Amino acid sequence: MNRLAKHRCYLCGPMEFAPDGGVNWREYVKEQLADLKIYWFDPCNKPTDDFIEDDTTHELLRSSKAMGRFDFVREMVKPIRCFDLRMSDVSDFLIVHLDNTIPAFGTIEEISNANREKKPILVHVEQGAKTASSWLFAMIPPCMVFSTWEDLFAYVRHIATDEKIERMNRWFFFNFDD
Repeated sequence: MNRLAKHRCYLCGPMEFAPDGGVNWREYVKEQLADLKIYWFDPCNKPTDDFIEDDTTHELLRSSKAMGRFDFVREMVKPIRCFDLRMSDVSDFLIVHLDNTIPAFGTIEEISNANREKKPILVHVEQGAKTASSWLFAMIPPCMVFSTWEDLFAYVRHIATDEKIERMNRWFFFNFDD
């Protein structure tokens, strides 16, 4: 049994200020959970030819902000924001990476929206769950906040394969025809 097969997961975390653009941890997650046949919504590798965010995009945004071209920045980022929020909206659950040293403005908006929808939001905190904002624990069940990737992966596998799980009014599954 793999109840997560064909379900959609949004990989949520900082990009703009992340040293690698947020790519490495997303690739790692997809690699570690590849056997579960989850559909990944990855904002670093969007399923579209539009609204692309990459090093070139981030450099253009940085230089535009440095020149005070904030209207240009707004017009460039608005469709990217809308597309990323749409991926979050149509996902079945989120895996989030938070690093307390990296600003994560879009990430916070995506978490907030998904929480209002009562989606499962699995959060990996780079510096450990003990360093997470207390506000996060008020939003998300503490059992969904992890200090290590290994613990998060174990939880995902538990949800995918164990007969009995705690749904917390967040985990809902579809039976897909093959």
